[in-house]
Amino acid sequence: MKIKKILASALALTLLTATLAGCGTSKTETSQTPSNTTQESASKENDIKSGASQTNSTSAQNSKTDVSGTVTGSGSSALLPLAQDAADKFKSVNPDISVTFNGGGSGTGLKQVADGSVDIGDSDVFAEEKLDADKAKELVDHKVCTITMAAIVNSDLGSSVKNLTKQQLIDIFTGKIANWKDVGGPDEKILLVTRPDSSGTRALFTKWALDGNQESSGASYLETDNSGELLETVKSNKGAIGYLALSYLVNNKDVTPVSIDGVAPTLENTYSGKYPVWGYEHMYTKGEPNQAVKAFLDYIMSDEYGKNMEAQGYGVSSKMQVTR
Repeated sequence: MKIKKILASALALTLLTATLAGCGTSKTETSQTPSNTTQESASKENDIKSGASQTNSTSAQNSKTDVSGTVTGSGSSALLPLAQDAADKFKSVNPDISVTFNGGGSGTGLKQVADGSVDIGDSDVFAEEKLDADKAKELVDHKVCTITMAAIVNSDLGSSVKNLTKQQLIDIFTGKIANWKDVGGPDEKILLVTRPDSSGTRALFTKWALDGNQESSGASYLETDNSGELLETVKSNKGAIGYLALSYLVNNKDVTPVSIDGVAPTLENTYSGKYPVWGYEHMYTKGEPNQAVKAFLDYIMSDEYGKNMEAQGYGVSSKMQVTR
């Protein structure tokens, strides 16, 4: 009996030891699982960060060229802000290419590129509208974007003059209407603020907003050299009306844009063809561009830079539902 009791006790002890050992093993495996999961997550996160870094690096490399040289341009003051912004971004990844743009108006830019004074002539209108046919034929047109032109009034008029019919706009700029009260505004004399004959902005506005009617040059008339000066003049003079590219009105509350026949001057209305006062922005070269100029033109017309255009008030040509 004693021997049986001893054997039973030994067997029970053996079973207990095995059970405890098994529990210990299970706890050890469970404690290792979070550590492995954390390592795998960290590895995946590093892969994601690495992928994003490689994408940004690839984008920058796509803009970079092995070309060196200089690029000079002049012309349209409406296109100038975009040209200068693109030049700054282009030079940041292409430090061996110097890019400089100045204004002066579309007529000046076309004349200077035609006579070889600059590499690029910026214009709001087709070269044939400003140059002799023989000179225009020597130029190559690079349409970089679209531009919307808007009539603007002094902010004091903004609450009462938000919309004009096209005929009212024509009558105002040709001098037939001389007081704002005649179009629902205050009893205030109208001051026309405009651009010189060489301006592409003026040519585009005259053609599409005024149906070709020429502006009055009477006593209540101020001519400004560029779009920035026109903006400040309208801002500073009660009763003033002028016209600007939409790019000058981004985040600007100093003047009020005017709808034409109930259609506001927006990119969406321009794309759809509802708003009529728009045109292409051209960068002309005399013949085919050299390597440095071509590298810059390829950049400003690329999908990569296209993302910047709309934020600055310029239209992407491929989004236009109508053509000219």
